[in-house]
Amino acid sequence: MDSRRGTVFGTEAGRVAIRFVRLLPHPPEKVWRAITNPGQLSAWFPAVVDLDVPAGGALFFGVTDEQRRRYGMSEGSSGRMLRNEPPSVLEYEWAGEILTWEITGTADGSRLVFTNVLSDASGARPAAAGWEAGLEVVEAQLDDRSVTWDPLDRAEELVAAYE
Repeated sequence: MDSRRGTVFGTEAGRVAIRFVRLLPHPPEKVWRAITNPGQLSAWFPAVVDLDVPAGGALFFGVTDEQRRRYGMSEGSSGRMLRNEPPSVLEYEWAGEILTWEITGTADGSRLVFTNVLSDASGARPAAAGWEAGLEVVEAQLDDRSVTWDPLDRAEELVAAYE
């Protein structure tokens, strides 16, 4: 499997998780902004959310205009911030899933490890494809490259890679 692909695995608690690892030639603070800044999130994250919340705080994940148009979604969902330790660890619960972003400084930039513990194992393939597409946008943003593709379209292309 391509090393850029997410790894799907079982957790000790019997759940299914997806993990992505990226080595990025950017400092942790810049990577942190890419995964938390609302302006940057709006280009790739599958919800509208303000992640500037302390640990224990409530989160609301709103439906994007594209989700309304494409999938007929109408209602958001809730969650809570578990850890918010800039620029190292961001962990939150979203609709029963746990999303953990860990950023470690390296000699050449940063190592980003993203793990999504799923609430439903049957959603692993589309979730992995969606996160991979989103991370492609994050990397383009970090490199100041234009994003000329739609991450939702790209995710649909990537689903077959996770069969």
